[in-house]
Amino acid sequence: MHASRPTPPGATDTPSLRRDAQTIGLVGLVHGTSHFFHLLLPPMFPWFIREYGLSYAELGLVVSLFFVISGVGQALSGFLVDRVGARPVLCAALSCFVLSALAAAFAQGYTGLLLASALAGLGNAPFHPIDFTILNRRITPVRLGHAYSVHGICGNLGWAVSPLVSAGLLALTGSLRATYLGIAMLAALVLLGVMACRRWLDDGVSARPAAAAPTSAPAPQGARPAAAAGSAAAPTAVLSVGALLRLPAVWLCFSFLFWSTCALSAVQSFAAPALHQIHGLALPVAALVVTGYMVCGALGMVAGGFLLARLDQRLEPLIAAALAGAAALLLVATHPWLGGTAALVVASVAGLGTGLAGPSRDMLIRRATPPGATGRVYGLVYSGLDLGFALAAPLFGRLLDMQLPAAVFQGAALSLGAAVLSAAWVGQATARAKASAA
Repeated sequence: MHASRPTPPGATDTPSLRRDAQTIGLVGLVHGTSHFFHLLLPPMFPWFIREYGLSYAELGLVVSLFFVISGVGQALSGFLVDRVGARPVLCAALSCFVLSALAAAFAQGYTGLLLASALAGLGNAPFHPIDFTILNRRITPVRLGHAYSVHGICGNLGWAVSPLVSAGLLALTGSLRATYLGIAMLAALVLLGVMACRRWLDDGVSARPAAAAPTSAPAPQGARPAAAAGSAAAPTAVLSVGALLRLPAVWLCFSFLFWSTCALSAVQSFAAPALHQIHGLALPVAALVVTGYMVCGALGMVAGGFLLARLDQRLEPLIAAALAGAAALLLVATHPWLGGTAALVVASVAGLGTGLAGPSRDMLIRRATPPGATGRVYGLVYSGLDLGFALAAPLFGRLLDMQLPAAVFQGAALSLGAAVLSAAWVGQATARAKASAA
């Protein structure tokens, strides 16, 4: 019982600190695993083209399938997590990752890759509801900020590690099948670790009788309901779906995530072959651009958190400067006079700008969220991420098929510019909403 009580802010409770660290670490691991499987197939695209005679546009549709399934599943999985608890859904999701890697290992062509992508998308779908349910219910409130930071950084590191692992296994074994069997074993190890440490992820759903759950009641006008770690059923304000869909700030946040994700999709899936075509870099070397971009993004997130504390009321200028800098670096990477290695470094450093904007982005969305509508707003807004990946991948793949590798980076830069405009409009819409409420 003692472990289920949150520590008051400012208190020092060693058992609570240990419990929080265990939960944060394990949730960070599984979130990194989900991002690792975002890139289950893209690092091997050049090999799939050679083995199966596919085009980049066809492989872009493989990526789209992943994010269509993930996006639809994300909206639905929150209800499942609330009903049966986060742990069972997490184990099912990790099992889907194991199956997706096995499907890739035994694929004989395009159909097998589509199956692997679909299984990976199904596994990825519930991770945001799972992770934030566990963190919000178990972590002491004073440590939630650190929990969110670790959660985001681990996701970026999952993206960074994935192409390294794929390239390393392929170099070691010389076989696509052996590479994906190795990845399946890694996912199975994470699943076994979660099952062994399942008490660290207990969100209390199975122990809470359904009949005992308090009903939600509307909060007073302008009031924000209090929430505490370990309290799974705090009263919340009710906001109808129609009212939610009429909020301009919500759709502008959706737009912001959509455009920023289009840029990320270009880098993740096609920056390596684009650098190969522009500068003649060997594909295994060019693949390092994804790792570099994600590592720089993680470093940017750390710095962005400190900047956010100093510039809390000036989010839009920080986002604009960071994303504009990233866009400029992506454009510079396309110039032929820049050597291949230098272009790889420049494109990688662009990730620093997107990382710097990350914490401010999350705060911007939080400010646009009405009281009592956190889950619905985040579910809707973050589906913009999946939509961005789903639509951008075939488009950028088509650009490569048309022998326009520089357009991959140019399109990513334009997408970041659109994200800057969306962020500015979010701030204006939020300010107008607050002024009208006052």
